[in-house]
Amino acid sequence: MREGIPMRILQYRDERGVRRVGVVYGGEAIATLSGEQTVYALALDAIRRQCSLTQVLSDQPIERHEEYQMLVERQCILPPLDHPDPAHMVVSGTGLTHLGSADARDRMHKAATSALTDSMRMFQMGLEGGKPRTGEAAAAPTAGVQPEWFYKGDGSIIVAPYAPIISPAFALDGGEEPEIVGLYIIGPNSIPYRLGYALGNEFSDHVMEKRNYLYLAHSKLRPCAFGPELRLGTLPEDVRGVVRILRRGATHWEREFLSGEANMSHALSNLEAHHFKYAQFRRPGDVHVHFFGTATLSFSDGVSLMPGDIMEIEAEEFGHPLRNSFAIDRETDARVIAL
Repeated sequence: MREGIPMRILQYRDERGVRRVGVVYGGEAIATLSGEQTVYALALDAIRRQCSLTQVLSDQPIERHEEYQMLVERQCILPPLDHPDPAHMVVSGTGLTHLGSADARDRMHKAATSALTDSMRMFQMGLEGGKPRTGEAAAAPTAGVQPEWFYKGDGSIIVAPYAPIISPAFALDGGEEPEIVGLYIIGPNSIPYRLGYALGNEFSDHVMEKRNYLYLAHSKLRPCAFGPELRLGTLPEDVRGVVRILRRGATHWEREFLSGEANMSHALSNLEAHHFKYAQFRRPGDVHVHFFGTATLSFSDGVSLMPGDIMEIEAEEFGHPLRNSFAIDRETDARVIAL
């Protein structure tokens, strides 16, 4: 890697099904580390050695090089961080965090009244107190106002890049949400360690949420995706990307999306502080995938996904786009049997 350029890495399975970790060079070349590897194990090694993940990766010998497009065509790319036991992954997020993010939510929830909705009140609280001063934040990490927070599931709901996101049969809708994701591992000392950031498709049921905002918790219990690459280091202040829906090979809908703290009502440190202040989210060895929110939705433009549509999210700082098709699951039996 050129000096000063943040390292980007990914995980995939080789022809024999062995898990590998690769470093992305020049966008199209992958330098594969020697032997069976996982980002999870390499990150734990960095914590043990008290050095950066970049240093640990740089110390690994390179076994071979791959062409990125070949990995895409083989559909062998994995999420850039996972856990050997998916039950030890926490997938969560924060909403109403981006400048402009309240507009779509406000239109969704607004009743025939001139009063402010709860969503707009929450957004205004973030504008006023979501970015505590640097010194204040360092001395008291919870000094900023609390964001909206939601739970999505454990590692079983994560879909690999280029794989279909399958909406449950009972869902009223399914829609993409282009976001930046923070990726973390909890060290043996119960301290969260941030590995870096990835593109994310948070994917939610916006029709269900529109019926009543108290259904927000239900609407978030949906599969999601992030990757394909993990960008190490800090997040740029101003991230500008594109989200689009492809239908039958053509662009059906497309919008720019903005992220990074320059476009947010909350500081990332404030969002992290309010998530990890809970002891149950600092369990040693656990992985956390945390979505930071968005202000851009196709649903806000009256667009509904159809089976076979492809959701594509890209931003230059994160390398290759995150791409997933949309499908609907068969009806499942949710009966409870008494013993």
